[in-house]
Amino acid sequence: MRLCRVMSVVIVLLVVAAGTAFGQVQAPKRTPDVIYVPTPPEVVAAMLKVAKVGPGDVVYDLGCGDGRIVISAVKDFGAKTGVGIDIDPQRIKEARENVRQAGVADKVTILEADLFTTDISRATVVTLYLLPSLNRKLMPKLMAELKPGTRIVSHAFDMGDWAPEQELEVNGRHVYYWTIPKRE
Repeated sequence: MRLCRVMSVVIVLLVVAAGTAFGQVQAPKRTPDVIYVPTPPEVVAAMLKVAKVGPGDVVYDLGCGDGRIVISAVKDFGAKTGVGIDIDPQRIKEARENVRQAGVADKVTILEADLFTTDISRATVVTLYLLPSLNRKLMPKLMAELKPGTRIVSHAFDMGDWAPEQELEVNGRHVYYWTIPKRE
């Protein structure tokens, strides 16, 4: 009888593993930290302009939503590549479709991942539209993983005690800009 129970558990685990491998069963993910609110196009443009995005840049958008920032970085500002990271499967689906429709799938990658645990060290520019508490929570990761000189732009929210180098207002919305300092 005990052997039957053990075998039943093993079979269930194998079925779940197989289903996960073939995309039929999704492992539960944690809920997103923020609700999705799209960044207006004029704010996207201002963010990428203040960061001076250009041909050598690898732009990471943490909490990418529908992918509009990394799409614009590549398409409108000539960035080398863009990487969008989001934890919401619905946003990922939407972002990947937007990337395909924009014709930039060869340069933009959308990752369904946790922005707090994903390696962002390749970024030369990081964009954010998160809450102030999340920006502050991200600061140690940004300082540890990003190279000195990496540019960071946030829509709407600052980073607490880390004073921005520039602050813009675009149609009543705030944009904050910083660069990762040299390490001592």
